[in-house]
Amino acid sequence: MNYELCIMNYQKMYNIKDVFQPRIIECLKNYGKQQFSADMMAGVIVGIVAIPLAIAFGIASGVGPTEGLITAIIAGFIISAFGGTKVQIGGPTGAFIVIIYGIIQQFGLVGLMIATILAGIMLIIMGLTKMGSIIKFVPYPVIIGFTGGIALTIFSTQMNDFFGMGIEGVPADFIEKWICYFTNITSVNWGAFAIGLLSLLIIIFTPKVSKKIPGSLVAIIIMTLIVWLLKEFTNFEFVNSIKTIGDLYELPSGIPAPKLPAMNLAEGETIWSVIRSLMPAAFTIAMLGAIESLLSAMVADGVISDKHNSNTELIGQGIANVVVPFFGGIPATGAIARTMTNINNGGRTPVAGIVHALILLLVLLFMGPLVGLIPMPCLAAVLIIVAYNMSGWRTFVSLYKGPKSDFAVLMTTFVLTVIFDLTIAIEIGLLLAVVLFLKRTSESVEIKHFHDEIDPNQELDIQINSEEKLAIPEGVDVYEIDGPYFFGIANKFEEVMSLISQKPKVRIIRMRRVPFMDSTGIHNLEVLIEQSHKEGIQIVLSGVNPQVRKALEKADFNKLIPAENICSNINVALERSKELI
Repeated sequence: MNYELCIMNYQKMYNIKDVFQPRIIECLKNYGKQQFSADMMAGVIVGIVAIPLAIAFGIASGVGPTEGLITAIIAGFIISAFGGTKVQIGGPTGAFIVIIYGIIQQFGLVGLMIATILAGIMLIIMGLTKMGSIIKFVPYPVIIGFTGGIALTIFSTQMNDFFGMGIEGVPADFIEKWICYFTNITSVNWGAFAIGLLSLLIIIFTPKVSKKIPGSLVAIIIMTLIVWLLKEFTNFEFVNSIKTIGDLYELPSGIPAPKLPAMNLAEGETIWSVIRSLMPAAFTIAMLGAIESLLSAMVADGVISDKHNSNTELIGQGIANVVVPFFGGIPATGAIARTMTNINNGGRTPVAGIVHALILLLVLLFMGPLVGLIPMPCLAAVLIIVAYNMSGWRTFVSLYKGPKSDFAVLMTTFVLTVIFDLTIAIEIGLLLAVVLFLKRTSESVEIKHFHDEIDPNQELDIQINSEEKLAIPEGVDVYEIDGPYFFGIANKFEEVMSLISQKPKVRIIRMRRVPFMDSTGIHNLEVLIEQSHKEGIQIVLSGVNPQVRKALEKADFNKLIPAENICSNINVALERSKELI
């Protein structure tokens, strides 16, 4: 009986159904032919849109087109089947390019595989521990800063292919990369540049003709056809030097068999030491995945008037990132652009995302040779547009007009992302945001001093109905803390009291507007009471709310101050002070 009671209490406290409840289960209960038709159409369109993006993201990340497609297929399927939104489309995104490229440079493909699995486990833990509201705690300037930094980094990585320079071993460092570009400016292939420029123009102007047809797909089809015709039927030298995907990458005609990571450990190195060194990168992947997927889910909710389950979404993202690496894939998350394409074309259930994954599977199985004909300058143009759309330069301008501290956090995160790496940028950006938040919170907390009288018309806890002011007895000082009593303002209270030269006999500390106290606040209050007792000053607390009172009781304040000195309101506190005097 006790065992059953324990199980019931555990389920009540930690309801698994609330944490993990894939939306596809709910959607399939009343699923009909009409909705399937709409989801099928949306899934086909999103699948077509995702083809060039999956290929481009895979190549830009330092792996290959196959890995990009595999990620979009497997992760896209899992995120739709196990996620917490109806319309989320998952797959590789531009946000991961920089971090993936850096991991490969430092730890190789095996390191990327381990980091992605670790990130997936972190995401699952976030979901199981109900951290789905994590997006609320990441400040907007930090998000915009590292998104803008990623955009600039993606843009800079595409110059080699866009201009057809043919540079091998382009430096990973941002500044060194641009020095390398300018050093090799004479090696520009004008034919490749023309293909890239035409691709850009097609992508930019296609929406003006039709918003339903993705410009990136139109550009890839047209430019691939042009380059193929020129190579087949002309002898122009500049055409033969234009690289295609097939020239650089091998394209298998299927999903590779799953495999375990084969680690070649250096002397003195252990698996745990490798995992420890990969933890910061894994944390960055997990944070990026959580932020981007939940942002996408929030945007989707606003469009379709729905409410996603953020914890389930994180678990779905985590499962995808645990599974994908075993097939050679890269980190994946919810993609805002593809999710919006799904919504705009009628997708309203996860079935659309599953169809999108099947379309990409068909491309991988039967269109490998055609994918190999896509020119690299065209893919570079696709990623340049992706980078522009990610940059959020208008938001930079609007934040510049706002508080300078927010803009400072934005620019710090942006510069660190570009010059150093995303892991450092997120850590320092979040740290700066926390420091600024604490600074603003402490500045908003007021410490008031009353020594003669209190106006009852401005005091909500005075239990009298009179226009007469409430007199403070001689020898009594009243202080009021307006805001949380935490480590950020604990010393501020002492500074205010130090300005009062005459020592009172009783100090009343009004705490009616103190929502909580942390350990530092409690410690400082203890020190204040002990110091006041040494000076012969009695302390009376007024208006202490139940939560703060409970914290004081746990800290054994009954040993420092008698229970009758903790009063419900200022009237009682003043009466108590008269008794003490």
